[in-house]
Amino acid sequence: MKSLPHLAALWTEAQLPADALGDLHLTGVDPVLPSSFALGTAAQASVAASALAAAAIWRQRGGRRQRVSVDMRHAAVEFMSEQFVSVDGALPDDLWDKIAGTYQCGDGRWVRLHTNFPHHRDGVLRLLGCTYDRDAVAAALRGWTAFDLEDQAAAAGLCATAMRSFAEWDAHPQGQAVPTQPVVRITRIGDAPPIGLPPADRPLSGLRVLDLSRVLAGPVCGRALAAHGADVMNIAGPNLPNLPRLIADTGRGKLSAHIELRDAAGKEALRSLLREADIFLQGYRPGGLADLGFSPQDTARLRPGIVHVSLSAYGHVGPWSGRRGFDSLVQTAGGFNHAEAEAAGQTGPKPLPAQALDHAAGYFLAFGALTALHRRAIEGGSWHVQVSLARTGRWVRDLGRVPNGLTCPLPTRETVGDLLETGESGFGRLTAVSHPAMMELTPTRWDRPCVPLGVHPPIWPTRP
Repeated sequence: MKSLPHLAALWTEAQLPADALGDLHLTGVDPVLPSSFALGTAAQASVAASALAAAAIWRQRGGRRQRVSVDMRHAAVEFMSEQFVSVDGALPDDLWDKIAGTYQCGDGRWVRLHTNFPHHRDGVLRLLGCTYDRDAVAAALRGWTAFDLEDQAAAAGLCATAMRSFAEWDAHPQGQAVPTQPVVRITRIGDAPPIGLPPADRPLSGLRVLDLSRVLAGPVCGRALAAHGADVMNIAGPNLPNLPRLIADTGRGKLSAHIELRDAAGKEALRSLLREADIFLQGYRPGGLADLGFSPQDTARLRPGIVHVSLSAYGHVGPWSGRRGFDSLVQTAGGFNHAEAEAAGQTGPKPLPAQALDHAAGYFLAFGALTALHRRAIEGGSWHVQVSLARTGRWVRDLGRVPNGLTCPLPTRETVGDLLETGESGFGRLTAVSHPAMMELTPTRWDRPCVPLGVHPPIWPTRP
């Protein structure tokens, strides 16, 4: 399956220079991962969109056109990057909590619980009235119907979804709302003069990005922007839970500072950083940052010309637009687990072999941010970029299916050694998947090693 037509559609809708598509060199064909879906095409197209947009920014600021190459196998392995990262030869931690996963309810339908963060885990145990044990959770869920569990979990701010087929999702009000929106929504939200960028040796040199995101799409976006030379500062709450393996993988190239947004001093520290930022990337629950004074409109007032980038689980319209969610939950609710199980001839849920919605959405966030920067240089303005896991999932679904795709072998650490790179980090000697976009004149690289959260002060480094 070829990626170029799908990338070209995104590129045209974004109103980026049409001749840039001639600079792309794409290799490989699906299947490259064991799935009935075109995950290799999804990986290649989303990575290439982000990289080509970076090349367009470099050309806009005085650089030359350059060849951008993305191999499908490399892009697909990057979609599994958190599975291959290691520190001093060992995995930093297990990504999944022991009671996370799928269960069958009393009505015979399946649900998926996401309990990787302690407050979500404890909330689910309170809701079910059981102990922290997988068998106890399974027994408790036999007294529930799947849709009741889903609704009550959402009402309590927890993360659980019922498994649906594509037909059931398409009949659901949220499933109907999702495809009414573009894959990457870019909206002008304020006035500001055009902001051009001076010539530089890398596409995003001198650009400042505030990354207020966790797990997984937002951090992937920040990592992609850092690979093209941006100064990316991850902002984490000192008391918020995180997953060390994801930090080690997605923290490459980033500064990392702690800010407590629930107190006045923390809010003022973020405002100070924001006034000198170009991109404000956030993956908070919809409305969460608005309550703290950092809505898109707030950030545009504080920093005219800002590109505010928002990730949501289910989209910014529809009855589920305010729900919390993660890739695995959107796969379950949106029909992927059911469709993949059908293709495999099994009855229980079958997840995709990668967090493909997260990774694709991460590159779409980067693509949207760079598109908005390109427009800002020409026409000025402040901009809001919106991407959701559910709309990204619909895009993946619309790529079509791959006959016999499930027979493709799953990549292993032994088979992807040619795509791994090793270097020092704040955690130890880090081995991780290299960036899959090959830039002819501005090679991707991460100038800063990944570090534990909060090791830097919340102050921008001096521009050279």
